[in-house]
Amino acid sequence: MGLLIFQFVPPFLRHYFPYFKNKSDDILRNIEFINQRMDAIIKRRREEIENTPLDKPLSNDLLTSIITANTPRDINYNKIDDKEVTRPMTDSEIRVIIFDGIIAGTDTTANTISFIVYYLAHHPDVKRKMLNEIDRIFQGDKTRPITENDIHNLKYCEAIVKEVSRIFSVANSFSRCLEKPDEIAGYQWPADTIIRINIDAIHNNEEYWDEPDKFNPDRWMVEGFEPKKNSFIMFGGGLRVCPGRKLAMIELVCLMVLLFRKYDIDLIDKKAPLKTESSIITACTELLVEIKLRN
Repeated sequence: MGLLIFQFVPPFLRHYFPYFKNKSDDILRNIEFINQRMDAIIKRRREEIENTPLDKPLSNDLLTSIITANTPRDINYNKIDDKEVTRPMTDSEIRVIIFDGIIAGTDTTANTISFIVYYLAHHPDVKRKMLNEIDRIFQGDKTRPITENDIHNLKYCEAIVKEVSRIFSVANSFSRCLEKPDEIAGYQWPADTIIRINIDAIHNNEEYWDEPDKFNPDRWMVEGFEPKKNSFIMFGGGLRVCPGRKLAMIELVCLMVLLFRKYDIDLIDKKAPLKTESSIITACTELLVEIKLRN
């Protein structure tokens, strides 16, 4: 809602029309509350780190890693000779990184795994090939930790993630701002124009994809296959490409393995349409499933 209000509603409406003003004021108050809470968490963790002797290990988590970056506790400390690059991050910079991780790294992954479950239920041949890959790698062991080598070998699981994200994107669009005047689609646009890029239209374009409406993870398994430049933008592209894209792929592939090597998951009603709502992302609002232990 905040992104919609502050990106699409003109300042005049936000300042002088009661409906939009109340909405924007509420959002600003919420942001201030969240910032204060997060600043308190960062301050408390800083104090814990400072009170821990250098020869004692710290907890292995994202917040600790960000706070200790470019400090004597960083394994890469003094390896880069650039004062701006190697200065420790401020609390406000840390807060923004954590905030991005919460916003961009939770809903997107949760909804993608929901869409994966939906498409696997409707394509039993794909599900069977996925289970064969998982069983071949884990040999029926339903509790062994997943290793880095396992992730590299789970090629078909990765292909499923990519194909689901191509045919039904969680992030349905993203914006870019023109640095200079440009011509797009035969129209002249001035500098500072915000352009909204339709991901679904690109992912389903026949100029880029064979049978774009067909759910076909095997297209990603063809040796040497590489999508045409900027035709697959699950994580955006260019300088603003998602910084968490590799972590997201690891999360999704691992989550598929953890679920499907142990459980059989199917839809309650395969004739029921996939229930979603779209704003900045396309979210799954309901997915009724039956979960059983695999025999």
